[in-house]
Amino acid sequence: MSQISRRRFLQWSAAASGTVLLGGIPQWAGGADGGTAGAAPAHAKPAGQVSGEPIKIGIIDPLSSPYKTSSVHDVHGATVAVDLYNKQAGLLGRPVAMVEADDASNPETAAKAALKLIKEDRVDFLMGTFNGDCALAVSEVAKREHKLFMVTGAHLPALTGERCDSHMFVFMPSATMLSKAVAPYIVKEYGPRWFMVTADTVDGRSAEQAMAEACRAQKGEVLGSVTTPFGATDFTEALTKAKTANPQTVILNLYGWDLVNALKTCAKLEFAKDKIGIAGMIGGEQIGRPLGYANNAGIWGLVWDPKVNTEGSRRFIQAVIDKYNHTPTSRCYLGYAAATQILEAVRRAGSIETAAVIKTLEGHEFDGLKERRSYFRAQDHQHVQDVLVGKAYGKELGLGHYQLLSTIAGETLAGDPAGTACRL
Repeated sequence: MSQISRRRFLQWSAAASGTVLLGGIPQWAGGADGGTAGAAPAHAKPAGQVSGEPIKIGIIDPLSSPYKTSSVHDVHGATVAVDLYNKQAGLLGRPVAMVEADDASNPETAAKAALKLIKEDRVDFLMGTFNGDCALAVSEVAKREHKLFMVTGAHLPALTGERCDSHMFVFMPSATMLSKAVAPYIVKEYGPRWFMVTADTVDGRSAEQAMAEACRAQKGEVLGSVTTPFGATDFTEALTKAKTANPQTVILNLYGWDLVNALKTCAKLEFAKDKIGIAGMIGGEQIGRPLGYANNAGIWGLVWDPKVNTEGSRRFIQAVIDKYNHTPTSRCYLGYAAATQILEAVRRAGSIETAAVIKTLEGHEFDGLKERRSYFRAQDHQHVQDVLVGKAYGKELGLGHYQLLSTIAGETLAGDPAGTACRL
């Protein structure tokens, strides 16, 4: 896969359109959860014979915030999953529907959106969010209203730590997992003397703490840090201060348009010429595309990448190309995979009842579209999964902006759940 260009892959995909379905949905709908090929569950109706009120998933994302560059991809991925179920007789003989809401990266707005989805739109499940404080706000509503909430983008460790709850599952790797994965590669490539540039948000601070701990574990040193406003567009002052500290690496604890604008500034300030490395906990195609190839640089933790060469991943890529005519990003992956696991849990439970669906998710192993199988830990509802490490390049590398340096097993990163503060 990594040896072919995106254009050639899209040409191949167009020719193959409709011949493969999405991995992760059971065999009767083209997937890999262990079903028997061609056999539908007893409760499924033949294709085209769906009726009744749709099974609804409410998806909440920061569609109008500095994270909007990637959040629409979360919705795209989830929509692909829903469409594929509806093409295969829906679920429990009913159609499936996705209802969108914008949280604007504001926890109060997120909580109101969640309540509206439940009370007015009458959704059966909730998913989404990227900001950690928004995820916490929605989780409180979900628990109070007895609804399952699948967090797709937030990486706040507290979500499966001291703020975990029985109704919330976290699909994203935590900041701790991502930092432990990427730190050794940053130190090896650039060196152990770091300076941090951090967004003034719950997410930025959690990333800074996790990256600092990972740096110390590699016998590194954090020389200093500077905080930037959420939604900043000019990073000249912050990055000039970072350069004067004479670090080997500048760690950008940023995301969305904040990260895009910071990376553009790094290019203008000629970090590469001064042999200063750029790196961070989380990146991906959703950041690389707005940057263009010329401005993308550094070593990053990646949740997924289109060069992951597994059957399930290829099927997922095909499904997104068929609907949106572009290769998916990791946010697209998160939306698709999380929605699929909610719907698969309903199929296994034979019910949309919240307690039954939660029970069938806990401890369940599934195809996470990576090298190893994924599962939700019953103890804290963390998705244990592979984490990728990638190096960004200023040119196309087959499918995408990153050379994959390593794929690290989630078991080695997630830690012992007995040692966390989570008590479900």
